[in-house]
Amino acid sequence: MAKSKKEHLVETALVLFHRDGFHATGIDKILAEAKVAKMTLYKHFSSKDELILAALKLRDEYFNEWLVTRVDEIVQEKYSADDFGEVSAIFDTIGEWIRGDTFYGCMFINAAAEFGELDSPIHQVASDHKIAVKNIVRGYLEKLPIDDPDDLAKQLVLLIDGLIVTSQTTGQKDVINTAKEAALSLVNLAINQ
Repeated sequence: MAKSKKEHLVETALVLFHRDGFHATGIDKILAEAKVAKMTLYKHFSSKDELILAALKLRDEYFNEWLVTRVDEIVQEKYSADDFGEVSAIFDTIGEWIRGDTFYGCMFINAAAEFGELDSPIHQVASDHKIAVKNIVRGYLEKLPIDDPDDLAKQLVLLIDGLIVTSQTTGQKDVINTAKEAALSLVNLAINQ
């Protein structure tokens, strides 16, 4: 099924914003890469910020679907039901992404940094994404005998975000296992309280 020009434009913008940043990526670059006219852009979006929002919402959809799908695949491939397999698989999944060729850090962390005002719609979409990821993690934790899966999910997402930022800023990939070990320690602690 052929994509519409709008979908193609948003997907092109998503790749460029993710790789090069929001402020560093100009409209002319997006139009040239997408091979669409400026009129096409303004037919669908009244501003660059609207295009950024559309790209972030698409990334949120892609990322969350990928995260859940890949975690479930890794659990089936590697883990048993009694070894906190889903928690391990979350960190394995994030590790695969970090080690991949298209890792440029978290698009949402980058968006929040570039659009630092808390009331910015772009910053809000970034915040909403982080809440959605926390809710995905909490869903896995709710299957375990833990008193407060929401609090533990917040802790694990802090580890995930720290892992992403450390990998992006230092290039270190060995922190993936360190974060996973810390996560499993937190789960063990929460279960044995």
